[in-house]
Amino acid sequence: MTGISKTYYTYLIQSQEGYHYTGMTEDLEKRLLEHNEKRLSFWTKRGNNWKLIYKEEFVNKSDALKKEKWLKSRVGREYIENLVK
Repeated sequence: MTGISKTYYTYLIQSQEGYHYTGMTEDLEKRLLEHNEKRLSFWTKRGNNWKLIYKEEFVNKSDALKKEKWLKSRVGREYIENLVK
């Protein structure tokens, strides 16, 4: 068995209405499509035309989840506000 490594992404998307959503996934293209087709997330069903505005790659899921949690914290939200200005 070879050591094929996965890539995990923490991402931030923005809708045309200005809503933001932060998440983590292994397949960024598929996940963005799911958000735009309103298939999975309750939070992204209220927005339209979601666009990727930030992504970060990780080699392990734990680090990606930690970054997602940080982005959802008060300090992380301030970082996001400065990022989207």
